[in-house]
Amino acid sequence: MGNIIEKLNIDESGTTAIEYALIATRVVVIIIGALNLLSRDLNNTFNTIANTVTPVI
Repeated sequence: MGNIIEKLNIDESGTTAIEYALIATRVVVIIIGALNLLSRDLNNTFNTIANTVTPVI
């Protein structure tokens, strides 16, 4: 039993993959948050333009 635990303690092959997965997850969350904020501002801008142009037409 001690030999298995010792091998698992030494083996770090999956650690890098997990670290990359966590980094990728953080990047995706940041991108989604930025797009959410950007879409609100963009929607407000287009609504302002539409409300301004409609009375002129």
